Amino acid sequence: MRGSNFEKDGQIIGLLRQRGVDKRKGEESLFSEYAYLIRDGIRKHRLSEDEAFDAYSDSVLAVIESISNETFQGNSSLKSYLYKIFHNKCVDLFRRNATNKNSVNRALSINEELFRLSDKSRSIVQTLIEQADWKVLKERLEQLGEDCRRMLLLWSDSYSDKEIAVVMEYKTANVVKTSRLRCLSKLRQLYHVE
Repeated sequence: MRGSNFEKDGQIIGLLRQRGVDKRKGEESLFSEYAYLIRDGIRKHRLSEDEAFDAYSDSVLAVIESISNETFQGNSSLKSYLYKIFHNKCVDLFRRNATNKNSVNRALSINEELFRLSDKSRSIVQTLIEQADWKVLKERLEQLGEDCRRMLLLWSDSYSDKEIAVVMEYKTANVVKTSRLRCLSKLRQLYHVE
């Protein structure tokens, strides 16, 4: 039994170190192999289904990144490695949720500040912000690469992960969600570069 787990780990790791279709197969295998952990996040950490799914997706992305960068040493099984990352993300989310419920003082957002302006001033300021944001976003999307750019644009046009899977010829909606989260993470990093 133990040998088959090491073989399965070896196959997934081998696929994740490839490119293109093989890498996607590895991503899908890793994601679906341990997806039951989402239920653990809901049950053990009192997270919503969406929160647990997002924590799991982020954890899978971290494992994929670690394997791709060859920082994964293989000292533990993929399951143990993924579980440790997932557990930490769930604990962080649980703590953040608890802190948010107890927070009394919070800074005003830009939208709240806009309400203090007159209607005419508000619309001018809001238009300028939106134009500047859109210009920067378009520049960042161009830096991402064709697949990520296309996927995020479809998603922003309210395509579901299932619909994106069909349009972009991905095997499942789960693979799309994982890929989309990776693209969003890259986009976030591009915003923090400058």
